[in-house]
Amino acid sequence: MNHEEIKRYFENNPPPKEVRLTEWANITDTQVFLKSCYSTIRNFNGPIDRCSAWWHLRDFYILMKKTSSQLSASSQENDTAADASVKEESSQDEKIKEDPDLE
Repeated sequence: MNHEEIKRYFENNPPPKEVRLTEWANITDTQVFLKSCYSTIRNFNGPIDRCSAWWHLRDFYILMKKTSSQLSASSQENDTAADASVKEESSQDEKIKEDPDLE
């Protein structure tokens, strides 16, 4: 994946405003961070794998992809738990309708 593909990804999936990239790196404005990375990469003279902005952008991209997949997985788990809760409530409602003394 190159920086242009990552740029298109973030245009379609904007990151949150603040992100903790590592234990020692907290990004307070991700749009400024991304613009800085893109600009530095564009102006870098040399192999891309020697550009620190490329590695920062790549690490940020990997973190955002991993975070979004974890969020979607937990969202699916929450949806399943919510469905189970709704089924349990409707089951209890049915029991109450059958036997009003259970209220």
